[in-house]
Amino acid sequence: MKKLNQILLLIMTVSAVTFTSCSSSDDGGGGGNAPSGTLVAKVDGTNYESWEISSSATVANNGQNLIIIASNSDGNAFSFTIFGYEGVGTYDFDGSSINNFNTGSYSETAVDLNNPQNSTTEMWQAPYDNSMVGSLSVSEETDDKLMGTFEFTGKNLNGDQSVKTITEGSFNLNKQVQ
Repeated sequence: MKKLNQILLLIMTVSAVTFTSCSSSDDGGGGGNAPSGTLVAKVDGTNYESWEISSSATVANNGQNLIIIASNSDGNAFSFTIFGYEGVGTYDFDGSSINNFNTGSYSETAVDLNNPQNSTTEMWQAPYDNSMVGSLSVSEETDDKLMGTFEFTGKNLNGDQSVKTITEGSFNLNKQVQ
């Protein structure tokens, strides 16, 4: 009986170590559900999906910066800039840290086909004050692909000061290096 208790204790310990050692904050989390070449998200609960032809991830400045741009046919777009990029991991949009220059934004462009000069663009930015408003996680990086997830709250600083909540964001983008 004592031997059985020791074996059960060993199994429970191994199981606990196994399940607690897989932290998504350290490894960039899951890859999300974006189709290949695209970025998907919910913007205030409404589905968004970018076009593959207008979506990319660029690793620049000797691998130190990550730039993601993704747009769709409606004139809506996401843009992310991560300074101090180090590959797989989580990057915060935190305005309270003086050393955090990571930014995320969502924009909507309304094109006036009758008078294109009257077209307007509104942009919701993160961070927008001295608080943590979201993050972007890179879960997988290969020579030609970058996958991950994101969420943030953005504020229209140059417009009506409205706030948009971005949830369930994920990307599976073609990667280029400059």
